Amino acid sequence: MDTLTENVRKSLLGYARKGLNSQGYLTHSDDDTIFSVITVARASNTSFVSLLVRILPGVVVIERDQNDKPLVVALVQAGIPREKIVLAYAGEPVPEALT
Repeated sequence: MDTLTENVRKSLLGYARKGLNSQGYLTHSDDDTIFSVITVARASNTSFVSLLVRILPGVVVIERDQNDKPLVVALVQAGIPREKIVLAYAGEPVPEALT
């Protein structure tokens, strides 16, 4: 696993945790290019994707982020330059050469 992927994975683990009335679970594709955190609410028996991230060559694309502390903040704190992070959920374009 390359350094970018490992930094993303470690950052996502901070979001896959027990909450007040929920539990978050980290999932990933076999090739470690797609990660998600699935949140299961205990009281209402509902679940949803709270984070969805794709890793493209040299770029992290955040497709969905439903958290109080945005993942982009955690990634920058982990040493990933902001210019290597695309907030697709906020309308930032994904470089066409990478899709």
